[in-house]
Amino acid sequence: MQLKLIRLRLRRRVRKGQQQVGGLGSQTEKQLDRHFVKRLENLAPIKRFVVAWLLLLVLLIGGLFVQNLWLNNYFQRLKPVPGGIYNEGIVGTFTNANPIYASNDVDSAVSKLIFSGLFTYNDHNHLIGDLAQSYSADSSRTIYTVRLRPHLTWQDGQPLTSTDVVFTYHAIQNPDAQSPLQSSWQNITVSAPNPQTVVFKLPAPLASFPYTMTNGIVPKHILGSIPASGLRSADFNTVRPVGAGPFAWQDVQVAGNDPSVAQEQIALVPFANYSRGQPKLQEFIVHAYASSDHLVKAFKDGQLTGAAGFTSVPDKVKKMRSLEVHSPLLTAANMVFFKSSSGLLSDEKVRQALVEGANTRGIIKSLGYTTHAVREPFLMGQLGYDSAYAQSGFDLSAARQLLDSDGWAMGKNGIRSKDGKNLSFTLTAADTAEYRLVTRQLHDQWKQLGVQLKIQLQDNSDFHNTLAYHNYDAILYGISIGPDPDVFVYWDSSQADVRSSNRLNLSEYKNASADLALEAGRSRLEPQLRAVKYKPFLQAWQQDYPALGLYQPRFLYLTNGAVAGLSDHAINSPAGRFNNVQNWKIREARVTD
Repeated sequence: MQLKLIRLRLRRRVRKGQQQVGGLGSQTEKQLDRHFVKRLENLAPIKRFVVAWLLLLVLLIGGLFVQNLWLNNYFQRLKPVPGGIYNEGIVGTFTNANPIYASNDVDSAVSKLIFSGLFTYNDHNHLIGDLAQSYSADSSRTIYTVRLRPHLTWQDGQPLTSTDVVFTYHAIQNPDAQSPLQSSWQNITVSAPNPQTVVFKLPAPLASFPYTMTNGIVPKHILGSIPASGLRSADFNTVRPVGAGPFAWQDVQVAGNDPSVAQEQIALVPFANYSRGQPKLQEFIVHAYASSDHLVKAFKDGQLTGAAGFTSVPDKVKKMRSLEVHSPLLTAANMVFFKSSSGLLSDEKVRQALVEGANTRGIIKSLGYTTHAVREPFLMGQLGYDSAYAQSGFDLSAARQLLDSDGWAMGKNGIRSKDGKNLSFTLTAADTAEYRLVTRQLHDQWKQLGVQLKIQLQDNSDFHNTLAYHNYDAILYGISIGPDPDVFVYWDSSQADVRSSNRLNLSEYKNASADLALEAGRSRLEPQLRAVKYKPFLQAWQQDYPALGLYQPRFLYLTNGAVAGLSDHAINSPAGRFNNVQNWKIREARVTD
């Protein structure tokens, strides 16, 4: 009974609570309707005002965003920045990175990147220190003292001192080492009085000597224990060379078993302690291709940043939007060298007629690039150059009269003859697109004189044999002169002798007064005096017509996009493109001014 009473009381309380909640909810609805919903109607008159302010707020935010972008663009510019992998392609084969042996295009490129010399060249082709800090010459001009930069190291961390420099030049001088540089260092004494100093003693004054100290230096602590006769075949040259240049050896890979399609990749990384500053590139990879076709394809496909070894821009890449063509002139002279020691070209009047009958301006105009004419043994603007001693200009009428007076009668077939012999000779040249163009024009020009010119174009191997043994009547070739006008090896009588080390007197030119002038000019260090001493040589060369000067050749270098730091200044060899490679950049980013 009592339990029932408790239950009834509970039910009453629940019902009463529900009634109170229901009343409270009803009252809440009335209050919400009265104080909020009905008042919403009062917002209608200010609706447009609220929307206008919201739109204004959106516009302000948008304006600030646009202004921020504009200010960023105003104060920031796309600029070259460090980083990126540079891939360069060259036609050829990698065989030897050692600078005392490197000779072909691939080897020279790899060697230049890995090794440093005492001196190198800047963007104006002026000699500057690399490993060397300075040099001086004594009053006799036969003793040169070179001081090294402090704290030099090899890429393996070992210190680089004057001992390494002495070792390098002693190795070059040793005939057992078989270095192609040996002839340039004969009879020169090299010593190291202390770790920072190297002394060179010459047998006689030589004005061009400082320019010979640009070859790479090699480490004694690695190669010193190898006999001179084994240096050429040392593993150091191809497996893991160690230098002090801008880039250090990382790896080499060979793809393809067939030599005709093989490709070599030499990977290099920046050397942080390089004497002229750590390179900006993240990595440098040299790709050596077996053929130019493979090189062209890789460049067109965007696999390469740069390509070297072409004499003209390949048709397949001419329309590439990213193509950049670089044409730095070489300090060299393309000439037709007349073999003056024998045959019909031993006749001075014939040589003169050939020079006067050649339209060199027309040839230069057809090249497709800007260059300088070569009119004498020195390059235009070089020390000793004198326009008064330039070769005869194009004069077809004068050339014809000269041959007439020399007894060369014109035949009905358009070919001149004398004493039963036709005025006919062979011009040999390397088989390149540029030389094909030049030889074809010379053929047509000299044909108007009544000359029967036979053209012989050869591949590199045959051509260099022809050059070495002087098996030609005339040869089209480019001789490297460099920044100094010492052209002794090309024109002195001694250099025509088969016993000479290089036999680079390609015309086999002999003139006693020219020999004396060449000797005098190279042994004087004062610029004005040198120029005076060279004048008899220039005069003899002008009167004897041993060669036909044509033009300065270029080094053609293609890049896939812009390369900051790469400029088209004059260089002394193709590898000279790397003179400032430590400053090259290929990446761009927005940077605040």
